[in-house]
Amino acid sequence: MPPRHQASGRFGLGLALASCTMLMWGVLPLILQGVLRDLDPVTLTWFRFSFATVVLGIVLRSRAALPRLSGLGSRRLGLLLLATVFLAGNYIAYLLGLDRTNAPSAQVLIQAAPLLLALGGIFVFHERFAPLQWLGLGVLLLGMGGFFADQLRSLVEGIDRYVSGVIWIGVASVTWAVYGLAQKQLLLWLPSQGIMLCIFAGGALIFAGGAAPLKLAGLDGVGWLLLVLSSGNTLLAYGTFAAALEHWEASRVSAVIALTPLATLAFTAAAAIVWPQHVDARVVTPGALIASAVVVVGSLLVALGGRRARPDQVSAR
Repeated sequence: MPPRHQASGRFGLGLALASCTMLMWGVLPLILQGVLRDLDPVTLTWFRFSFATVVLGIVLRSRAALPRLSGLGSRRLGLLLLATVFLAGNYIAYLLGLDRTNAPSAQVLIQAAPLLLALGGIFVFHERFAPLQWLGLGVLLLGMGGFFADQLRSLVEGIDRYVSGVIWIGVASVTWAVYGLAQKQLLLWLPSQGIMLCIFAGGALIFAGGAAPLKLAGLDGVGWLLLVLSSGNTLLAYGTFAAALEHWEASRVSAVIALTPLATLAFTAAAAIVWPQHVDARVVTPGALIASAVVVVGSLLVALGGRRARPDQVSAR
């Protein structure tokens, strides 16, 4: 194949894979909201971790790539435990926040997570922000503040519940950033998929005591479909994300991923037309769209305003 055609093919494949990842992450909050109507957050989180452990474990075993922990030492095992506890905290805090707000709010506000990870890199790893990245930080915070104010104005009741949900999303952002910093260190000794298998297994153990597996028997066909979709979404999105990085520059991938909040707003508007009894379209206001666009611009500036991002610098979910 001529080089020009080959480059065009890689561009198209990279764009398709990155777009697939963005769309899967964009629809995930709506799927989770559907599952939360039948399951409590602890049981849902336990099932997602267990599902991911089994599926990823089978894949890694078939490749003879199961992680070996015997030679890590106590310090590195402690770092793995830290990453496990904080990602588990991220999962449950995000669900608690999503249950009290709505899908667009959760998706816009969770953009603070990669921002906090980037700021953590400054203090922990002594990385530097370029001027455009500091500008992006200000734009991102402005957009998030505008979105929060718009949602408060559109609420006629349940303001206290919404504010508590925003706080939980904030907790989810902080815990994800701590997890990300810990994982970045662990990548020096373990491959990313091996790390995730250990974290998924640890998370399943953490929530096993508070889960109510008998509630799964009460799910109907739609409930089971949403549960499996929510559990497989992260693994599939991670797979397409990793594949996109193989065919495209990380900076281009991160630019597509930054569009996720807008995708969630679009999915919410579409779902409100199809299932008006389950999805409230009032959250998709002109102000919310403008504020979300500002958040996307800020995310792009933070992600791309400095040096070209390496694959391990692009945020995952």
